[in-house]
Amino acid sequence: MVYMKNIQAIQNELFLKEQSFLVIKAMQEYDQNDEFFEYPRFKSFESGLYDEKFHPVFTLISHPVKYFKNGYYLDGSDAYLVVKLPKERYFGASYLVLHNEISYAAVYEKVLLILFSIVILVFILSVYFLKTFAKPFQKMNKQLDNFIKDSMHEINTPLSIINVNIDLYNRKNEPNKYMQRMKAASKVLSNIYNDMDYLIKHEKLDHEKHTIDIGEFLKERIEYFSEVAAMKNIGIESDIALCGKITMNEKQLQRLIDNNISNAIKYSYENSKIEISLYEEEGKCHLAFKDYGMGIEKVEKIFSRYYREDTSKGGFGIGLNIVKSILKHENIELKIDSKPKLGSLFLYIFPHNIEK
Repeated sequence: MVYMKNIQAIQNELFLKEQSFLVIKAMQEYDQNDEFFEYPRFKSFESGLYDEKFHPVFTLISHPVKYFKNGYYLDGSDAYLVVKLPKERYFGASYLVLHNEISYAAVYEKVLLILFSIVILVFILSVYFLKTFAKPFQKMNKQLDNFIKDSMHEINTPLSIINVNIDLYNRKNEPNKYMQRMKAASKVLSNIYNDMDYLIKHEKLDHEKHTIDIGEFLKERIEYFSEVAAMKNIGIESDIALCGKITMNEKQLQRLIDNNISNAIKYSYENSKIEISLYEEEGKCHLAFKDYGMGIEKVEKIFSRYYREDTSKGGFGIGLNIVKSILKHENIELKIDSKPKLGSLFLYIFPHNIEK
């Protein structure tokens, strides 16, 4: 900006110098035999003649002049050019002074135009380079998505076969701890698979809602995870009171319950317990999961995708992120009370949609 102003001042100085030659030339061409001399007037500047004591001989400049020394001067937006004249030559005047005002509007306009052009150029180049650099990543992401989808499909079949064969074996033979461990491990894998499957497909699916007896549904999911809890000698204590029926998508309700039970088992200490309770209060279903494990240090981060507070516990850090999206979609309230090394309580309050 300063550079542009300096250029404007230099251009104005050259302009006034050119105009001073025109004024002097007009006075030189004056014939003293003429009855009068018509002093030249210009719209683009004012000028005047001054004597040695700086008194005006004749001037068109409307306000007092501060400068009476050869040169070009700036006073804010006022510009002055003082030209020393030969003595007793031009009507007894010693100085010719030219004055005009410099307008920086053109400077600001040019600066804005340059800045706008730079912004447009940077934006265009940014878009171009982003597209150029993003193409390989987009291709890689597409391939990765396809790989995950194919992998999910491939995992589902053998996982189902494992579960079926374990159940068949248990029917024909006496249960043993090895088969129980295999069954529990397969259920952990199934829970991870269900999370991944939901994450990939949930935006494309129309989540149809059904009337669900939440108490019976919860009992089934607790029974499902009982073998997983037994691997760490963790007891699941449940207190399921009558809470009527809610209207909700079954897959979403399952993801909410399964992820809470799975996390409670994962982050509980061995030989401890998990308390799950369901009750009605003020016309709303309250579902609580309490564990006596390691607790949570950064509650505000646990719903971030891929965040795991303890990386040694395995998993992908997507379970609670899925739960968060379900809570938002179903308008379910969540309260968390967690203390490090003492355990955590997750309390879900369902909206007024209970059917008796």
